[in-house]
Amino acid sequence: MKKIASFTIDHIKLEPGIYVSRKDYIGNEVITTFDLRMTSPNDEPVMNTAEVHTIEHLAATYLRNNAEYGDKIIYFGPMGCRTGFYLILAGDYKSNDIVELMINTYEFIRDYKGEVPGASAKDCGNYLDMNLGMANFLADRYLTQTLYNIDERHLIYPE
Repeated sequence: MKKIASFTIDHIKLEPGIYVSRKDYIGNEVITTFDLRMTSPNDEPVMNTAEVHTIEHLAATYLRNNAEYGDKIIYFGPMGCRTGFYLILAGDYKSNDIVELMINTYEFIRDYKGEVPGASAKDCGNYLDMNLGMANFLADRYLTQTLYNIDERHLIYPE
């Protein structure tokens, strides 16, 4: 079998950032998959499932309610390795096109207090596995260490 594209990225060189993971074509339409890498793979601890789950609920809620991008959101969810998230948008985008959107999304997560949207037995299959405090902390870390001063090196996969 051929190695899938995401396994061809050198994860030893990969640092937190926003990367275009792939572009797929459905007829004449393009969908862009982004790699929102929050931690340095194989170099620092991965995120625990509770905070990943909380970030997923908050980001998906924020993004799907976003006035500009809400109708373009196909998917937001965690990577199996727990080092970041995938965002899939309808349209042909570059990484720097969504920097402001990601800053706004992660500021929303950093500042969020109260009941996590969808965190109930009726709405979620694992609603007890949530950690809002750590989600706030990790969002702040991603903002301050990566998003606020993002440069070209953290917008394009390493060679």
